[in-house]
Amino acid sequence: MNALEAVKLGIRIVNTGIPPLADGSALPSIFNVAHNLRALGYRPAIDEEILRPVSTHLEIVAKREGFPLGTPAEYDYEQYLHQVPGGMISNFGHQLRLVGKESQLQEVLEETIRVRADFGYPIMVTPLSQFVGSQAAINVIVGERYKEVTDQAIAYALGQYGEEGADLMDPDVKDRILDRPRARQLAGLERPQPTLREIRSELGGPGVSDEELLLRFMLAKDDIAAMRAAGPAKEYDTARHPLVRLMAELTQQTGCNLIQVSKPGFALSLEKNDAAS
Repeated sequence: MNALEAVKLGIRIVNTGIPPLADGSALPSIFNVAHNLRALGYRPAIDEEILRPVSTHLEIVAKREGFPLGTPAEYDYEQYLHQVPGGMISNFGHQLRLVGKESQLQEVLEETIRVRADFGYPIMVTPLSQFVGSQAAINVIVGERYKEVTDQAIAYALGQYGEEGADLMDPDVKDRILDRPRARQLAGLERPQPTLREIRSELGGPGVSDEELLLRFMLAKDDIAAMRAAGPAKEYDTARHPLVRLMAELTQQTGCNLIQVSKPGFALSLEKNDAAS
């Protein structure tokens, strides 16, 4: 509905997603938005027919891997109170699972409303939304509000992300965040402003491409190593031919070591040996 209202107000480009990677906490479906815009008398400049095979492919992969399929979200007024972006909601779930508190997602969202008010209602976009959301998650996980705080929350309270934000914070919360040794340590630090030459000298040398240099600057070495160790992206056979699809599904069964298919003029036998398994 927001996408449709935006177009009514003159916006001519809106972000959408391709199902099943649409809806839920993600972007609205491009098919649904285009359908409704046509009903309103607009002419979307897209060709959905070339996108439908992509949607079919993604749905087959999602079902095969057990990933959730995006479904339209019911109206939830609370979304307009905490304003947590969709990607952060899924991150909350992951963080809470790591500490065995996945059932407390709703508590984190409710705490986000309070933290945002404490912080003076910053706009919930990157990076400010992460500051608010991370602090809310910590408050819930620890069980006491602001007993532990992130460096980003401290920097925000110090005015390092804009004096206005720090000025609008709840004074008691601000005092509590800054009344700790870590806050005094960060207050005394000079923020480094390395030059491109210094970054290249530290992280790569003259033979490293600009893309690789940015990767090293933004990610930890262990993260880059793990990403590369994972190898190329997995390929999926989602051909429409029923026999090909059947064979692809059967090969995913862990308890199946022998598959035989035969019909007049055709015979196929697949056997999983010890090396393959």
